[in-house]
Amino acid sequence: MDEIMQGRTHTCGALRISDVGAQVKIVGWFDNLRKVSKNLGFLILRDYYGVTQVVIETEEMMNVIDGINYESTISVSGTVRERSSKNAALPTGEIEVVPEKIELLGKCRYNELPFQIARSKEADENTRLKYRYLDLRNPAVKDKITLRSKVVADLRTSMIAHDFLEITTPILTCSSPEGARDYLVPSRNHPGKFYALPQAPQQFKQLLMASGFDRYFQIAPCFRDEDARADRSPGEFYQLDMEMAFADQEDVFAVLEDVLPPIFAKYGVYHTASAAPFRRISYLDAMEQYGTDKPDLRIDLLVQDATACMADCGFGPFEGQTVKAVVVSGFEGTRKVIDKLCADVEVQSGNKAYWFRVDANGDFVGGISKFLQERKAEVVEALGLKPGDFIGLSAGKKGAAQKTAGVLRKMLGAACPSHMKTDCYEFCWIVDFPMYEIGEESGELEFCHNPFSMPQGGMKALEEQDPLEILAYQYDLVCNGVELSSGAVRNHDPEIMVKAFNLVGLGEDAVKAKFPAMYNAFCYGAPPHAGIAPGVDRMVMLIAGEESIREIIPFPMNKNAQDIMMGAPAAVEPKQLEDVHIRIEMPKKED
Repeated sequence: MDEIMQGRTHTCGALRISDVGAQVKIVGWFDNLRKVSKNLGFLILRDYYGVTQVVIETEEMMNVIDGINYESTISVSGTVRERSSKNAALPTGEIEVVPEKIELLGKCRYNELPFQIARSKEADENTRLKYRYLDLRNPAVKDKITLRSKVVADLRTSMIAHDFLEITTPILTCSSPEGARDYLVPSRNHPGKFYALPQAPQQFKQLLMASGFDRYFQIAPCFRDEDARADRSPGEFYQLDMEMAFADQEDVFAVLEDVLPPIFAKYGVYHTASAAPFRRISYLDAMEQYGTDKPDLRIDLLVQDATACMADCGFGPFEGQTVKAVVVSGFEGTRKVIDKLCADVEVQSGNKAYWFRVDANGDFVGGISKFLQERKAEVVEALGLKPGDFIGLSAGKKGAAQKTAGVLRKMLGAACPSHMKTDCYEFCWIVDFPMYEIGEESGELEFCHNPFSMPQGGMKALEEQDPLEILAYQYDLVCNGVELSSGAVRNHDPEIMVKAFNLVGLGEDAVKAKFPAMYNAFCYGAPPHAGIAPGVDRMVMLIAGEESIREIIPFPMNKNAQDIMMGAPAAVEPKQLEDVHIRIEMPKKED
């Protein structure tokens, strides 16, 4: 790479022993000063590329430095010399610069900072986000954003190498049911009407397939008004959006199985990633065996059904309920550890967890063991128990019991190193999702995932099967227990599309009104097509080994969807509201 100039001869990460004797000019932030005396000190200058030690050897030069606050930007002109005390941990640790001139470029006006730059990750999150421009100066934080840039560049390069065409789609569009609340944008020229920011480019990429393009992708911004969590950023996020014409799910799988593992292996904190083909697990099997549709395959534990062997045991919470078990060998947690584990499971799942052990003599001890003594042989045979096993249990309606067992499995796996690999990325496909489900809030039939998915069996399935038994050509990509993406073979037949929406109470006229472009385009001969959209932010989070998605986003919102650095959301001038025909009515305060 050519030398980077920008008012300097070298960056702060460039100088080496071969540069000794050279006259140089370096620029950057005044990181630190170790002052030995009035005429001796060691200054650390930091820029994007690294750090360089500058040795102060005159009282005159020390007086210059004493008048400059930390985090000011300065330029240093001087001579490179070999350090007498070398620092092997630094690329520039064999040299130092003896300054002839130090010039203040940008003054930091504050003697105290909100936090130490090198320890910014120890500050509370709101302080970090308010002063994000300072937080990002921390190399440990900055490096995650650099990593993100490299990952995105490699994703783009790989997709182009697979003959995908990068096409940008509109940001201002119409509201569409994608599973979350839209961000609405009022129209000045069309009073009472609104644009919506896209939750995903779903309709546009399907329209591109109907338009005759064969392979589309983009690093797409998506906007959803939803609550934050560790693996989800509120407001906006990015995804590797892709679609293929005349394709089925096998074509989609082949592309991502080729694109993703090398990038994860190249940049990840773990340098091993699943090779193609990724393991495929049906949705129903995933729920039965792992208690979740996002299984972490690094954990070798499985969920077992214990309903039959626990029936009528006399333990109240099990009566008439589905019971699930997770059997763990080698778990020797104390009663205090077990109690905390059960409490954490309840917090995460909303349901209680139960337990017992098999001691060295083969006897049941602890937890609910007293209810199982008379059926010990039956339980041992049903669950394959042996001395030393710990058994975690859940109970409730089938879905609740599965979910709780899934949380138990995850926590027990993390607590038992012998049952969890920690040095790899394990990918899998979850396939054969139900087309429909009963909504938890509505109690009505709803789409389980993407409403534009093709039902397995097509029109015949929609006409003849129980809707809750219809499967869709819908698939999720999961890595280390994190859902990276949902995708599907799309419904490209307008008649099947109308019928699919009919089952959730949307009539033909309503379908045509809500999705006019897609419906009409499909009436002109649309190709079968399929696609997926892995979340870029989640991928980088996993690659970086971070627990929170906000660590790999340059300017994230906080958990309340606020940008406290910029002060968004914010009130606007009355004239601006008039222009877009909006009147604000604040909610009434309760007495």
